[in-house]
Amino acid sequence: MTLVYFDHNATTRIDDAVLAAMLPFFQQEFGNASSRHTYGITARRAIDKARKQVADAVGVQPVQVIFTSGGSEANNLFIRGAADSLKPGNLLISAIEHPCVLKPAQALARRSCDQWTMQQLAVNTQGQVDLDAANAAMCINKPGLVSVMLANNETGVIQNVADIADMARSHGAYVHTDAIQGLGKIPVDFSSLKVHALTLSAHKIYGPKGAAALIVDKRLLLKPLIYGGGHENGLRSGTENVPAIVGFGAACELAQTRMTETARYVAQLRDHLEKGLVAMGAIIFGANAARIPNTCYFALPDIEGDTLVVKLDKAGFAVAAGAACSSVNPGQSHVLAAMQVDPMLARSAVRVSLGGDNTLAQVEDFLHATQRIVATLKQISSLSS
Repeated sequence: MTLVYFDHNATTRIDDAVLAAMLPFFQQEFGNASSRHTYGITARRAIDKARKQVADAVGVQPVQVIFTSGGSEANNLFIRGAADSLKPGNLLISAIEHPCVLKPAQALARRSCDQWTMQQLAVNTQGQVDLDAANAAMCINKPGLVSVMLANNETGVIQNVADIADMARSHGAYVHTDAIQGLGKIPVDFSSLKVHALTLSAHKIYGPKGAAALIVDKRLLLKPLIYGGGHENGLRSGTENVPAIVGFGAACELAQTRMTETARYVAQLRDHLEKGLVAMGAIIFGANAARIPNTCYFALPDIEGDTLVVKLDKAGFAVAAGAACSSVNPGQSHVLAAMQVDPMLARSAVRVSLGGDNTLAQVEDFLHATQRIVATLKQISSLSS
């Protein structure tokens, strides 16, 4: 049995071209980029090239790219680094943020010495930030920092970041967006989003794990989380992971060349998938909102999401019951809770996130497998009741 991978929002397979770009830097070109001999100079030039590739992907200058070990570190760098450079104030985040934004925001608010407060911006039943409520919240509690993700990792719902940034800037706040799920699926332009900082990650776009970036406005003041040799303009010390950074750059370049075609293709697959699921009685979360083209977050009432995921895996399909990053903390999705989804329905949630190598035949096979599994589970349930 060949396992079909339908979990691209969790991570992606490294593209062959990306791997080829990385391989020389594991053995032949293994130098430390801070060394001044030929090996080090070669490594530094490779990082410089990757920095430009990442910068070009979002329309910024290379100097604005700060490489980190992952999206979690980059998000923490903005929240903690910006907060430490400002007078204490109010931090506003959307109610559907990834835990690597939510948890450092909560930790900042808990530290009495920091005197920061945190408020969550409400979303509507489609998972979109309520702009009127956001504006009212900012007028009442003047923000110092605002963070709203570009596209949600569970629902795929896209936020109107530019309008939220306009509101926040009018109050003098610094604005950040976690754009990890957007890159490679929809256009991501730093200036158009009107933010001061933006997070990207390599392993969501067919690049390696262990490489990400915080893109920053040149005027944004940050204090580092990691001190040491002063790497990344003093904002992220530590010997650079040259192979991963090279892979990140190559993946960004590929993502830009393939985005339009891939987005159109996976959207067709997603629409076919959802048509079949709805015919089975499924509810699609965020169906009436703008979404990234590859993501379907659905629930079949009275079918446990975790059970369906396990059964589908045994049938040869890798999907997720929510977000992979939250799998160590089982329970209702905080995203669905913010969307006011009934807790019983939320327990049925399953996420399918497609990639460019998936096929219509795989989607058809998935629908048939799901139908068989659901029929079996309902039969067992009726016999036991």
